[in-house]
Amino acid sequence: MSAEFSLPLRVYIEDTDAGGIVYYVNYLKYMERARTEYMRERGFAKAAMADDGLLMVVRDVQARYHASAKLDDVLRVTAEIKSLRPTALMFEQHVYRDQELLCEASIQIACVDPLVGRARRLPKTIYQVLAAEAETAQ
Repeated sequence: MSAEFSLPLRVYIEDTDAGGIVYYVNYLKYMERARTEYMRERGFAKAAMADDGLLMVVRDVQARYHASAKLDDVLRVTAEIKSLRPTALMFEQHVYRDQELLCEASIQIACVDPLVGRARRLPKTIYQVLAAEAETAQ
């Protein structure tokens, strides 16, 4: 399985401002969808993880915008693990239209126990899968 995951998305009217340009915060929504599908493809659906007492929450975002997407554009959103710790991981993500980079972000995800609202370790099975992905990314 490749270390980089890619999700195709189309820009709809709900994603744009009055000028037909994607509103900046929607790039983060697109990235959230890509991370969710990245994890699901590896067997870790968000609902099942929550049932097991694990939430993966955004702790930090560093985003850079390069160009604008427009209504009806077809985008490609990538997600790749750049680093992994027992209680957190760092994703590197990009949004492209064809080969043009529109937005890139480094997003730190913290693993949290929803009952106490504090950091917790990733379950061993999840950690092992993600560790293999992080190694192939380097």
